[in-house]
Amino acid sequence: MSGYNILSYGAVGDGATNNAAAIQAAINACHTAGGGRVLIPSGQRFRSGTIALKSDVELHVERGATLVASTDPADYPLRIVAGALAGGDLTDNAAALAMLITADRAERIAITGGGTIDGSGAQFVAEPGRYIHVMKPFRPFPVWLLGCRDVTIQDVTFRDAALWTVRLSGCEDVLVQTVRIHNDLKLPNSDGINFDRCRNVRVANCHIVAGDDCICIKNCVETAAWGGVSENVVVTGCTLISTSSALMVGCEARETMRNIVFDSCVIQGSGRGLGLRLSEGANIENVIASNLVIETRLFHEKWWGRGEPICISAMPWDAERPCGTIKHVRISNVLARGENGVLIYGWQPGQIEDVVLEQVRIEIDRWTQWPGGLQDLRPSPGPELPALGTHGFLIHNASGVTLRNCEIVWGETRHSYYGHAVLAENAPGLTLENFRGEAAHAEIEAVVCLT
Repeated sequence: MSGYNILSYGAVGDGATNNAAAIQAAINACHTAGGGRVLIPSGQRFRSGTIALKSDVELHVERGATLVASTDPADYPLRIVAGALAGGDLTDNAAALAMLITADRAERIAITGGGTIDGSGAQFVAEPGRYIHVMKPFRPFPVWLLGCRDVTIQDVTFRDAALWTVRLSGCEDVLVQTVRIHNDLKLPNSDGINFDRCRNVRVANCHIVAGDDCICIKNCVETAAWGGVSENVVVTGCTLISTSSALMVGCEARETMRNIVFDSCVIQGSGRGLGLRLSEGANIENVIASNLVIETRLFHEKWWGRGEPICISAMPWDAERPCGTIKHVRISNVLARGENGVLIYGWQPGQIEDVVLEQVRIEIDRWTQWPGGLQDLRPSPGPELPALGTHGFLIHNASGVTLRNCEIVWGETRHSYYGHAVLAENAPGLTLENFRGEAAHAEIEAVVCLT
């Protein structure tokens, strides 16, 4: 295959040599010549520290080739400072966040091929855990692109990420398709794909297994100075398994996130299915989720999520901080089986409005050993795991909620903390149209509305 073969620039595929300089030389030569393909050839493992893509360069990891993240912090000279005062520019600050593959304001770039990018996550575990690992202070992102335009990530397989696998910040016109991500389900923060302040994004036909959110849309503080907002994002045709949330909007939201579509996805074995989670002063608006099959379960409390197939919540990090609104949400054609019901929960009145769930069937059952009857409101200024019981639809401080042609079904064993089909508190404008379902126990009402 033609292109700029990294072997021609001194790369050694022994799995031990740091090939960052050789790969970067190939990228630089390709860019200087006007663009093209940098080839990581098959049959070998190429260890590397930070490499920076440049405009008009495609990094092609050939089928049978593996690019392996170095475990030596010294191999990651390009970093970005995280925190409220960050400007977002790359730096050599040793205390900043590191990345294996990066790009800074590049255009028309791509990461492709049937090969593998290995994040070496296991090598950054300080203490292996039965349910969650304790990580070393240093661990790199496999991919973090900054302020790029016309980005394609296609066909490649990522495995064993030490931190968010693919992070794009302030990027525009992004296509991610037919990508496979296989991470350790016990490794915290090993998210699949995170879009931070990105616009005009399409994700299609991916399979993601992640110890944290599979696909997440957010607006992070360290990119606030230049990243813009998150908007116009479409995710379709994905299969997802997460120790936390499979599909997530939030909870970091320093700017409005809007115009988001999730469609035709299958979620299995996850702590949450679909989550719209607002924790800061911006807004989430115009979200459509349709044609989803969801299975959710309880797990260790260090992982966020308590088996909710759908979770819509607006809770500030603490009582002193503002929290925005979630509005104009449409969720339809969902078949869900979980160890909890749907949670729609606002910290204060007026924070959640105009939410329609249509043709949503929720089956609540138990098959794990973890305690039930709790709801997960983290991060929260109040109780984080309050014992609010398990209900088909639990609605609190939300206005204009419509349940149309929805159904709740209980499993054979009906636990004492199982409650109502619908429990609503301070939910003005709640509308039930052709709702089907009973309470878990005959002595309580199916639908209860409290003011």
